[in-house]
Amino acid sequence: MSARSRLGVVLLTALAAFSTGLCAPVAAQPAAPHTAVLDGTRLQQTKARLNRGDPQLRRAVKALTARADKWLDQGPWTVVDKPRPAPGGDVHDYLSQAPYWWPSQPPTAGNPWGCPYVQRDGERNPEVDSGTDRQDVEKTFDSAYDLSLAWYYTGEKRYARKAGQVLRTWFLDPATRMNPNLDHAQFIPCKYDGRAIGIIDFSQSYTSVVDAIALLDTGAPGWSGKDRTGMTEWNSAFLGWLRDSDFGKQEGAAANNHGTFYDLLLAGLASATGDKALARRTVLDARSRRLAPQIAADGSQPQELPRTRSWHYSTFDLVAYTRLAAIGRHVGVDLWAYRGPDGQSLFKAVDYLLPAATGAAAWPHPELEFLRYAATDVVHAAADAGDARARRAVPLLQAPPGGDLWALRPAAEQLDSIAG
Repeated sequence: MSARSRLGVVLLTALAAFSTGLCAPVAAQPAAPHTAVLDGTRLQQTKARLNRGDPQLRRAVKALTARADKWLDQGPWTVVDKPRPAPGGDVHDYLSQAPYWWPSQPPTAGNPWGCPYVQRDGERNPEVDSGTDRQDVEKTFDSAYDLSLAWYYTGEKRYARKAGQVLRTWFLDPATRMNPNLDHAQFIPCKYDGRAIGIIDFSQSYTSVVDAIALLDTGAPGWSGKDRTGMTEWNSAFLGWLRDSDFGKQEGAAANNHGTFYDLLLAGLASATGDKALARRTVLDARSRRLAPQIAADGSQPQELPRTRSWHYSTFDLVAYTRLAAIGRHVGVDLWAYRGPDGQSLFKAVDYLLPAATGAAAWPHPELEFLRYAATDVVHAAADAGDARARRAVPLLQAPPGGDLWALRPAAEQLDSIAG
């Protein structure tokens, strides 16, 4: 065979191989998770970058898996394990105690609680962490979120299986499940069997559980269609209670962080159960019902500043706002773009925190325990939304304990838990 002929054969072989490669099936990338707060497409892109060896993301995953590893040998927790049931007598009812209320008398046989209870704002009564479900529900929420994220980014089955066990035990298994109501949240001994403001026990962080479920729904081992259906049914029942109960209506009318967090929970549950119209309406209404009356022209939050923990509550309220804005993105509402009649905006509210958040100036309001990193996530959120001042501040932020995980879960968390 001549050299020219041999060259022709080589070219034809190469062309055939090239054509076959073009027609060969490409492994499908898993669908982006249908999250309520987190941006599922962004998570999908982050996972792809991680798989290509991004060194910054690898360091963040190491911090995330360190958190997740601590949960593997803990739990699962259940609402039926408390020493005594809620005032209604049903062990499946959630029970928590008002954190800032204290006994005014020494306990006696005739007055075992030391009643009457008196309020001491910002001072947490340690007895609220024993005898109720408050600490266990926080562990349930936090572990489900950390474990689901760890599985999503690493593919390690042990994380998904543990997350599924945690969720099934608290919400689904008939012997251990919680009733979908908060009738006895933040009760005050000898005074109230439950209070509307106790809804914040869930509105504070339950939307993280909603996103954890969405992550597991992308194909997690040990998480079944029955589990998915069960959680949708539980969330639908809880959403009905939140909308229709007297406590839900009272909390929805609150004019401070309680109202903002109520909207977050309402919109998150609506999104998770397929009611996009309710989610959209909730975010839209928050502009005039929440943002305009609760944020001043200079960006301060007047309802939060008189508190003994004014820095905590100012950052805390913005966790709700920025998470609500993230839900808005999914339903076509840009809450960051809103400007109130006096120029109020989420950007101004975050910018008001920047001097203290970056260490450039002291926080000029009452605060029993100033923790600079409490603002880290909300500054990240503003920077991502286009705030140039916040973007310049990001390198100056203080990382929270355990590291800054924004790159992996870009939605604000309450970083300075008052639960200890």
